[in-house]
Amino acid sequence: MTDERLKPPGTLDASPVVFIDGRPAELIEVLDRGLQYGDGLFETVLIQDGRPCQWRRHLDRLYAGAQRLGIPLPAADDLGREVRALVAGLDSAVLKILVTRGRGGRGYRPPAAPEPHRLLLVYPLASGVDRFREEGIRARYCRTPASLNPALAGMKHLNRLDSVLARREWDGLEAENGTIEEGLMLDPSGFLVGGTMTNAFLWDGRALRTPPVDRAGIAGTRRALLLERAETAGIPCRVEPLGPSEIERSQGLLLTNTLVGVWPVRELDGHSYSLDGLPWTFLREFWSAARRPE
Repeated sequence: MTDERLKPPGTLDASPVVFIDGRPAELIEVLDRGLQYGDGLFETVLIQDGRPCQWRRHLDRLYAGAQRLGIPLPAADDLGREVRALVAGLDSAVLKILVTRGRGGRGYRPPAAPEPHRLLLVYPLASGVDRFREEGIRARYCRTPASLNPALAGMKHLNRLDSVLARREWDGLEAENGTIEEGLMLDPSGFLVGGTMTNAFLWDGRALRTPPVDRAGIAGTRRALLLERAETAGIPCRVEPLGPSEIERSQGLLLTNTLVGVWPVRELDGHSYSLDGLPWTFLREFWSAARRPE
């Protein structure tokens, strides 16, 4: 049950509202395995009109990942009711769900009967990013490679150090070179995995291409939605390995995630893309579906 005294109002200030295991709280014990080992999962959910968007996709990915890691979760309907009660009345917001295996002793061996913790954090939705869906963004290649691990690929597990290190690379460069919104990450063999926080699609004028996520990267909810809607719209979309040469030869580069929807890239490390030839009708319909509350 949520505490009405801490239930978010229609708008939020900069401080997140935090619930742990259904109660308002801001502290978690130091022996939690999420803190000790990154032993857990998370989801980032867009909230519109007091309801989560693409909720079923987020829920399916969270429970599939928990099953792979062997972390028991509450019944999906119970989690759904808790989430909906927490975000009801919000115009727009960001909900972050974190699940950890809970308390554990020293050493990697997980407890035989874990008692997981679930954390719900509600943040205000950042302003100013909507314009990039039409204007496009500047991006760069990251030197930090994305780790290959089929056992963890696709999941939103709590260890995001690859992305943390990659994102640090352009701190301090923006004042000199202009704003950079995202960085592309390659695997150790030089194949595209995605952005530090996004999935990537190439556009060749008639078809979309995107890298697989079975060895690295995240199986994004908006990636899945775009693949589904492209098929419905009759736009071919191939999942295949892609290197820098394919990226730079493509007519367009698109980046997707839960909060930005879809960003076209107008410049990548000095290489310019024209936005005129992108399938704008399809992209606008996709974003409308991506932000439709359930």
